[in-house]
Amino acid sequence: MSTRDIHDQIQDLYGMELSAEMVSRITDRIIPEIKEWQLRPLNLVYPFIFMDCIHYKVREDGRIQSRAAYIVLGVTAEGYKEILSITVGANESSKFWLGMLNDLKNRGVQDVLFFCVDGLSGFREAIGAVYPDAQIQRCVIHMLRNSFKYVNYSDLKEFSSDFKSVYRAPSETSALLELETIREKWGKKYPYAISNWDNNWEDVSSFFQFSDDIRRIMYTTNIIEGLNRQYRKVTKNKSVFPSDSALEKILYLASKNVVKKWTQRYRNWDQVLNQLTVLYGERFTQYL
Repeated sequence: MSTRDIHDQIQDLYGMELSAEMVSRITDRIIPEIKEWQLRPLNLVYPFIFMDCIHYKVREDGRIQSRAAYIVLGVTAEGYKEILSITVGANESSKFWLGMLNDLKNRGVQDVLFFCVDGLSGFREAIGAVYPDAQIQRCVIHMLRNSFKYVNYSDLKEFSSDFKSVYRAPSETSALLELETIREKWGKKYPYAISNWDNNWEDVSSFFQFSDDIRRIMYTTNIIEGLNRQYRKVTKNKSVFPSDSALEKILYLASKNVVKKWTQRYRNWDQVLNQLTVLYGERFTQYL
């Protein structure tokens, strides 16, 4: 609830007049808890980390500014989801993400096997500067959406169906052959829809070397998009936030409610863990 909502509820229930400013000062009591949460030590290793951001409007010095809430979500070695950090800052940039990655390192994260991200110029360089051994997986669903922008609506269903043969292929070699088949069929009509995959293949193809259990985790950022939907649900009635702190408070409290439901680990995690152990050996097991 916003401070205005709380003000209205207290007035309706108890007939008390409590200003929105007073409510804000009372809720500021949670700020030390947020700071402690933001600085808490993290695990030594995370097999998977997902990164994304949501954009909001915040009032600053009488002007409405764009802000990005940077969300970092990890999957622990035990197979459970964990929100690693939420940071409100300037609009999305690779420089800010570099700071976020350094923050993870400073809080104890020594290694990450996979970063699963949407496209952002400079992401690869930022990740490589802090975790040079990590693999990057671009979200296949976002790649498809980017290609769909260049496809006529009447062809969209068929085009989408054809592309399933690419990202469901049993190996990277098979996927490239399927992509070539699609190029022959659609390349002349929609060259940019195909070149989108050519230009980003290095970051899209990581998951082909793994089994279905691992692929299901890493080929899409749906896990963090689901979290973002929960954030949007609690912020949808707030067009402009009075401060960065007010935005942080509501996202943190929403996070506490979300993680209460994260009681189960990923399906077939024992098989995933065995495969990661075989593939990465001591690099992974030394932190377990």
